[in-house]
Amino acid sequence: MRYVSTRGAAPSREFDDVLLAGLAEDGGLFVPETWPVFSPAEWRALRGLPYAELAARVMAPFMTGGAIGFDDLQAITRASYRGFDHAAVVPLVQLEPSLFVLELFHGPTLAFKDLALQVAGRLFDHVLSARDERVTIVGATSGDTGSAAIEACRDRLRVDIAILHPEGRTSEVQRRQMTTVKARNVLNIALSGTFDDCQDLVKAMFADAPFRTELRLSAVNSINWARIAGQIPYFAAAALALGAPDRPVAVAVPTGNFGNILAAWAARQMGLPIERFIVGSNANDILARFLAANDMRTAGVVETVSPSMDIQVSSNFERLLFEALGRDAPETARTMVDFRASGTMKVSREVWQAVRRDFAGLALDDAATLAEIARIRAESGYIADPHTAIGIAAARAAAPVGVPVIAAATAHPAKFPAAMHRAIGIRPGLPPRLDDLYDRQEHFVRAGNSLGEVETLVRHFAHRNDA
Repeated sequence: MRYVSTRGAAPSREFDDVLLAGLAEDGGLFVPETWPVFSPAEWRALRGLPYAELAARVMAPFMTGGAIGFDDLQAITRASYRGFDHAAVVPLVQLEPSLFVLELFHGPTLAFKDLALQVAGRLFDHVLSARDERVTIVGATSGDTGSAAIEACRDRLRVDIAILHPEGRTSEVQRRQMTTVKARNVLNIALSGTFDDCQDLVKAMFADAPFRTELRLSAVNSINWARIAGQIPYFAAAALALGAPDRPVAVAVPTGNFGNILAAWAARQMGLPIERFIVGSNANDILARFLAANDMRTAGVVETVSPSMDIQVSSNFERLLFEALGRDAPETARTMVDFRASGTMKVSREVWQAVRRDFAGLALDDAATLAEIARIRAESGYIADPHTAIGIAAARAAAPVGVPVIAAATAHPAKFPAAMHRAIGIRPGLPPRLDDLYDRQEHFVRAGNSLGEVETLVRHFAHRNDA
C-alpha cells in the first residue's frame, strides 16, 4: 500500500513514512493510492469478533509492505483497547427504532480520539524503534485531540510531543486533561487565538522545511492518515452489528475537522453499504452551509458549548475534495490555495452536487443544542454531551427512510459540566480515575499567535537534553 498527496507534488510513500511525516511536503494530505475493498463474505467474517481483532483486520490493508505485520498490529490493537472502560470498547445504544448511538468515549480521555490515538502512539513506538529514530510531534487541538494525543504519547522514549490549544476556548476538563499530565516529553502551549490559529501554526511549522528537518516533525492531528485508519474500524463494527453488508446504514457525526466522518466515508470505499453521511455542526456552520448551498466561506470562529467543533477550516475536507475532483491533484491544490487566500472555496455545481448525493448537514446554535440535550434525556433517559446531541439531532433530521442510522457519541458528558448543567440541571460525574482532576497541578506555557515565538518554544523543548 502506497500513499499519494492530495496536491500531487510530494513523492508517494508507504504507511511507515506517512505515519512519521504526517503532512506532505507540498502542504497536501496523504491518501491511499488505491482503496482496499473487502468482499461481502470478508465483511461477514468479521461479525462478532472482539473489537481489537476486528480493528486489526480492518486496518491491516493500509499497512502492507511496511514494518508492521499483522501479528504486530494485532498486538498493538489489543494493548490499545485493553484499558477501556467498556468490555465492548465501542458499544451501540438504541434510542429509537432506527436510531443507534455509537459510544466512542470509553477510553482514557473520554473522547473518540482515544480509539485512533492509542493505536497511533504504539505505532510510533514500533516504527521508531525499528529505525532507531525519534521525532517531535506537534499538534493543534480544539479540545479532545490534545489530551488523547498526550495520553497516547506520554513517557514514550522516542517521541516528544508539543500540543497547541486556544487559551480559554476549551472546557476546563478538556484543558486539565492536557495540562495536568506530568511527563518530561510533553509540552502544552496555550495560544492567544482560536483553534484555526493553532492549526495554521502547526501547518506553518511543517511548511518551514529547515525547522521540519531539524526537529523531525510529525503530526497526530487527523491530518495524519494513521488517525483516519484508526477510526474506520468502529464504523465498520457498528455497521456489521446492524446487518451490513447485507443491509444499508447511515452515519451521523458531529464534525469539526471532518476527520471522523471521513473515516466513515472510507469504510464505504472499502465496501460497506453506508447510504448517507450526516454532518452535525454548531454555530461554526461552514460545512452545513456548503452542503446546503455550496457556500464554503470562512467567518470568525464563534465560541460555543460544543468547543471541539469551534472550527472554520476543516482540514480533512481536502481529502474528500480530492476524490470529488476525480483525484485531480493540481486542481485540488489550486482550490485549496485559493480558499486560504480568499476565505471562499469555489467548486463547480457538478462537484458540489456529487458531494451532496452522499452528504447532508444540520447546524444548531447553543440554545438549540441545550434544548436537544434536554429533549434526548426526557424522551429516552440518555445523557448526551453537546457534540453528541448535535449529531443525534442531525441524524433525526436527515436519515434516509427505513435505514438504521448510527450517531457517533464523541465525548463523555462529564467533559462539559457547565453546558450539561445549563441543559438538564446536573453535572455528570467523571470516572473515579479522574476524581482528583481539579486538584492536579497544571503545566503549560503561554504564547502569542506568532510562528517565531511558537517555533522557539518547540525548538527549546526538543533540544532540552542536548549536550
